[in-house]
Amino acid sequence: MAARHEEIADDLRRAIDREEYTIGSRLPSEAELAAHYDVSRGTVRQAIAALTAEGLIGSRQGARRVVLASRRSQSFAELRSFAQWARAMGREATGHVVAQEYRRATEEDAVHLQLRAGTPVLHVLRVRGLDGEPVLLERTVYADWIAPAVEVIEPDCPSVTQRLYDDTGLVLAYGEHVIDAVTAGAQDARLLGIRRTSPLLRIRRVTTTREGRPVEWSDDRYRSDAVTFSVHNSVDSNALARKTAK
Repeated sequence: MAARHEEIADDLRRAIDREEYTIGSRLPSEAELAAHYDVSRGTVRQAIAALTAEGLIGSRQGARRVVLASRRSQSFAELRSFAQWARAMGREATGHVVAQEYRRATEEDAVHLQLRAGTPVLHVLRVRGLDGEPVLLERTVYADWIAPAVEVIEPDCPSVTQRLYDDTGLVLAYGEHVIDAVTAGAQDARLLGIRRTSPLLRIRRVTTTREGRPVEWSDDRYRSDAVTFSVHNSVDSNALARKTAK
């Protein structure tokens, strides 16, 4: 059975995840938390110490604790897979292939996928939705060696990532993501049900196997009112690289 301070720490973690305490807000005082949980202030301090060690809250003597982060950050699988992310958030993911065709790899395709220019690659345009509402366009180019497995997946498959794992054992292990902003063109606006020139959050990504073999590269465009991305870093760990726009 978990100790009382561990139960309190876990309850506070869930409250932060549910955004009952949002990033930047202050937790109740030690006295208020002790009264709420009917425990001593020493027990509350133990729970607070655990959250501080995890980087979820900031602690300064004599001041109320400030929420610094949430555990609702994404695993790599969730960042790669729209469907897995949606499920983790308690939402239903939908998807539909709008267009799918083989083309000869351009120089850009060849660089991203480490292929020769002219190699046949599979281009797929998908509309992804949350609870039936379109929020994302995926323009994905699949390498020649995995394209046949993607080509036979049904157009409304909610998770291509999961299907490729089930069918071929493929594990997408590494990825690079470049995030910027663009405006919606005519096709984007029509497929997402928004006005032309509306702002979109764009993520360009390349995903590889554990061995570093490129599987796909994609230009993903999210409706700006549908999703945000946050980065939790510290003086010891920084996964964010800031670059000038190209």
